[in-house]
Amino acid sequence: MISTEWVRRRTSGLFYGWWIVAAGIWIQAITTGLLMQAFGSYVLVMQQEFNWSRTAFSVAFSAQQAESGLLGPIQGWMLDKWGPRMVMTIGMVIFGIGFLAFSQINSLWTFYATFLLMAVGVSMAGFKSIGATVVNWFQKRRSSAMGIVHVGMGLGGLMVPAVAVSLSTFGWRATAFGSGILVLVVGIPLAQVFRHTPEQYGLRPDGEIIDETDEAAVKAIEYDDRYDFSPRQALRTSAFWFISFGHALGVLVVGTVMVHAVVHMNESLGYSLTRGASVIALLTAFSIFGNLFGGFLGDRLNKQYLAAGCMLGSGFAIIMLGWASAFWMVLLFAVVQGIAHGVRGVLMMPIRADFFGRRSFATIMGLSGLIVMFGMMGGPILAGLMADAIGDYQLAFTILGVVVASGSLLFLLARKPEHPRRRQQTRPAA
Repeated sequence: MISTEWVRRRTSGLFYGWWIVAAGIWIQAITTGLLMQAFGSYVLVMQQEFNWSRTAFSVAFSAQQAESGLLGPIQGWMLDKWGPRMVMTIGMVIFGIGFLAFSQINSLWTFYATFLLMAVGVSMAGFKSIGATVVNWFQKRRSSAMGIVHVGMGLGGLMVPAVAVSLSTFGWRATAFGSGILVLVVGIPLAQVFRHTPEQYGLRPDGEIIDETDEAAVKAIEYDDRYDFSPRQALRTSAFWFISFGHALGVLVVGTVMVHAVVHMNESLGYSLTRGASVIALLTAFSIFGNLFGGFLGDRLNKQYLAAGCMLGSGFAIIMLGWASAFWMVLLFAVVQGIAHGVRGVLMMPIRADFFGRRSFATIMGLSGLIVMFGMMGGPILAGLMADAIGDYQLAFTILGVVVASGSLLFLLARKPEHPRRRQQTRPAA
């Protein structure tokens, strides 16, 4: 167990927030690489064995997103009340056990049951818990820290070719069982690194140093949350809804690519499983660049404008994949979508933290997730239904691209709200 003294000692050399970022990178790699990014590869192999429709797999993925969205407010409340370490540890245990159970399924309903069990674990241990913790530990370098954490998602994507080789060599059951063991052995220790806020350890965000002999400075270390929004106050602002719906449209492409890109490249373009997985790995490599570049830009430029530009890029990319007739077009899709997704993904939590503060951030993020989940659900289901009905993904990808590009307007309309208390203080006297 990591003590308070250990946290303080680590700060004398390297700010403890960066230890959290490092642990978050590898947790992101595990949760996204073994399941979310690799889901399309599992779909191709399991479809051949069970002959289930593409819509059936899309429903599973979308149900996972629905579960994540519905769990979001509860998870946010748990994070704000108990901190991330307990929540993430429980999540890793559930995720690992779910993978072990997944390796033994023989029917569609057991596939759905075990996949949802894994989804609960991923939600509790993954992106929301990590991001909420990073928001607490960083302020001036918040976007940069989030960009580095998102590298874990990129590393997870680079694991897809290895997962694909394992699926082809050892089969999906052995691959799933081994993944479950890896989650339990590696994920649980990593979760122990997480701590809720720096103020609990006499520290300040970003590792700012104070003179402990200065009583005023020591007292000032207590976080001033007078102008942080409560969940109820955040829901009453237009900014909450613009950002939430913009985020939902942004992930339409993300979910669709995870579920259908490898299948499209295999069935419509004639690429092998390993070649399709390599394209996803290339996309992921550029998303890593987008993560780091987006974090750098997010601390210096207007985050809403950056997010709007990324929406246009994602819309163009998915249309390009749908109409691809040559390999260079597929490569262009991977480059543009990788960068656009990488930059936009980094900005979503810092935008909300800038607008609404830290006090109830996890809960507000969880409430926003109720809206965002419809994007992750809707994209794969729409693409799956249209592909089953028409026979290819071209029309579905085109429609999704246009919708996503139009979502850039939502980020342009978002403006930082004024806290009701500050508004009352500045109201002129009668």
